[in-house]
Amino acid sequence: MKHTLTLLIALTGSVFAQNTISTQNISLSAANTIAMQAVAECQAKGHFVTATVVDRSGLVVAVARADGAGPHTIEASKAKAFTAVSARNLTSAVLENVQKNPAAQYLPDIPGFLALAGGVPIRVNNEVVGAVGVGGAPGGHLDEQCAVAAIAKVFGQ
Repeated sequence: MKHTLTLLIALTGSVFAQNTISTQNISLSAANTIAMQAVAECQAKGHFVTATVVDRSGLVVAVARADGAGPHTIEASKAKAFTAVSARNLTSAVLENVQKNPAAQYLPDIPGFLALAGGVPIRVNNEVVGAVGVGGAPGGHLDEQCAVAAIAKVFGQ
């Protein structure tokens, strides 16, 4: 009876393990640091931006807004981060895809999607654990540079 119970427990544990997955997610500490660093990177260049960091499922973890950043930058940065994590790609690449690929032209119609440069996925061991979106610089490519620099300072990428 004891061996049967042990076998049953072992088999049950194996079934549960097959029905679940383990994932990595960005921590609050790292998200706060990336958001603040992205704002600082842009501010050093004279750009007043907002940076939003989302987790791997697109939920907001941290937001930092520079003094003087426009009110539109809050939603823009959030949408860029959501788009980057959803597409698991730079939003500049998403924009390029939308412009060049007729099959992708309706991606911006997805609620929360924003096909503008400035969203960057955050990867750890090639797994997307979140994303940062930056909005407010006078060009999405500048937003993207600040986001990339912030991630590099925190994760060494």
